[in-house]
Amino acid sequence: MSHLTRTGGSRSATGATGPGFGIPGYAHPLIAPVEWAELTRPGTPLHWAVLNVADGPGSMPDPHCLEAAGRLRNAGVRVLGHLDLAYGARSFGEIVSEAHDFHDWYRVDGFFLDRCPAQASYLPDVRLTAATLETIAHGGHLVLGHGTHPYPGYAEIADQLVTFRGPWTDYRWSQVAEWTADHPPERFVHLVHGVPRSHLNEAMRIARWQGAGTIFFTDRSDHGERIGRSSPFAALPGYWDEIVSQIGPGVSE
Repeated sequence: MSHLTRTGGSRSATGATGPGFGIPGYAHPLIAPVEWAELTRPGTPLHWAVLNVADGPGSMPDPHCLEAAGRLRNAGVRVLGHLDLAYGARSFGEIVSEAHDFHDWYRVDGFFLDRCPAQASYLPDVRLTAATLETIAHGGHLVLGHGTHPYPGYAEIADQLVTFRGPWTDYRWSQVAEWTADHPPERFVHLVHGVPRSHLNEAMRIARWQGAGTIFFTDRSDHGERIGRSSPFAALPGYWDEIVSQIGPGVSE
């Protein structure tokens, strides 16, 4: 791994004064009520949480998701609508239509563009999508979920980039792209699953060294062992209280 010295400006992309959590999307509130309730706990250093109703906003407003999103927003937590770009395979019209539904039904504060392409050739298309989404959300928060280091130009069109998403076995040996040193840590997100409790401190050090200001670490795996919870990020990590205490105290936005 590399340790980079930051040379960029001091502007915070999250509006927070320090490191915190980005929640990539819990299971439906009926399946994961404890998880959704934990996000409103006072003092949790939470930068944002992603709302994913049914691989997007669904076909109609979901009253349970509407209630959960409302509680988060009342607690000062930024809620982002989940939009799947399918690495550039989905049409502009589909994405914009879903974005309008998210904003009209759930009053989201921005969008999380999952499976965002990372190549330079897709940059013009993603730039157009990002500008349109900013208009829909009235300047809301935009996170590009590449899951890897993209072409550097993507940093110019979004508030944050997910530059790592994957298992601990890859994260512990990962390298950071040198161009990220031109930006503050608040611009970058790391989402890591399968992190053992015994390696939590090491994972935190890697995030600091690589300059990621928003993180989500979990000991859950991606083996799909839990019915209805195929995503390792769908449930709270077993060491949630411990990791909150390490990053906190903080105040939700």
